[in-house]
Amino acid sequence: MLYINARIFKTPLDVIDKGFIWVENGIIKKVDDMKKCPNNSNIIDCCGLDIYPGFIDAHSHIGMWEDGLDFEGSDGNEETDPILPQLRAIDAVNPMDRCFKEALMAGITTVVTGPGSANPIGGSFVAMKTFGNCVDEMVVKNPVGIKFSLGENPKNVYSEKEQIPTTRMGIAALIREQLEKARRYKESLDRSKKYGDVDAPEFDAKCESLLRLLGGEIKAFFHCHRADDIHTARRISKEFNLDCVFVHATEGHLIAESLSGANVISGPIICDRSKPELKNHSPGSASKLIESGANVAICTDHPELPAQYMLLSCGIAVKNGLSREQAVLSITKNAAQICGIYDKVGSIEAGKIANFVAFKANSDIFSPFAEPSFVAVDGKIIN
Repeated sequence: MLYINARIFKTPLDVIDKGFIWVENGIIKKVDDMKKCPNNSNIIDCCGLDIYPGFIDAHSHIGMWEDGLDFEGSDGNEETDPILPQLRAIDAVNPMDRCFKEALMAGITTVVTGPGSANPIGGSFVAMKTFGNCVDEMVVKNPVGIKFSLGENPKNVYSEKEQIPTTRMGIAALIREQLEKARRYKESLDRSKKYGDVDAPEFDAKCESLLRLLGGEIKAFFHCHRADDIHTARRISKEFNLDCVFVHATEGHLIAESLSGANVISGPIICDRSKPELKNHSPGSASKLIESGANVAICTDHPELPAQYMLLSCGIAVKNGLSREQAVLSITKNAAQICGIYDKVGSIEAGKIANFVAFKANSDIFSPFAEPSFVAVDGKIIN
């Protein structure tokens, strides 16, 4: 498959004015100027189109709470134990939820989805494509990280059950306890592998699920709104050497200087201030964080904001100080880097999955009237 004559935004800062994308077996083989275009019988002429990397929603719960259903489709929070790192989003996502198609038609080709924020440790997140009907065939990376939650949500869930945690101290204590157990479990495993006469520890599903996190292979996604919770997430991450991502970081703009160099997933940008933690919500937060030197992605937190409105969210962020280039980066390259999937998606480069979206040339893609000319997943046009 050869897509030709397009203006290609390999990233917002690396543009080919008139180029081609050569796709084989769902992977980009080559991207270059039309002057270097090879011969191919299977050609799609994209003259008059701008092609961007497929957009990435870096934090959502799509498929975990199914559209139009109540308890029957609610699979995002297991509220029976505050510490459940062994839960896997891949076992709960329903790819037949129509919201996947709505996201796809808006140009979102990859979503990072997983458990909600009821538990201090809630399970693992998966990065997956938005096209398909079997999760296993849609996976980009599984897992991408473990979900941690600080603040109001775990407090509310477990105070009603009259069990720990009912305070922020309790939340942090439970997280530390489990991470320390996992660290010692890992040390015992390592000793048993090194010394043949040392028995391996008895299998522990909770500890086992945290090994890749402690080894730095996957991320620690910390749900945190208030500034003090952001600092607690950082404190715990430093103690256990975790690759920390601050999710939401609603008050991040109030402490922007301290988040220089941090990975932040900002959003939802379009929302009400529905609880005390959101009282300082600002649509200009992403801009201030980027100015401070943070690496920022914009998310929808679907279903808090339906995934198909992610570009509109970016438009609101641009209205409040974010540059257009940074807005596109926040849902492509930045999002992929933050989630640990930039080797597969996030830019249009050789070796990456052929996910991209085309708009009419010079379109304002953040306008509510913007609509993709086509969306491609694995190099195949879907719509």
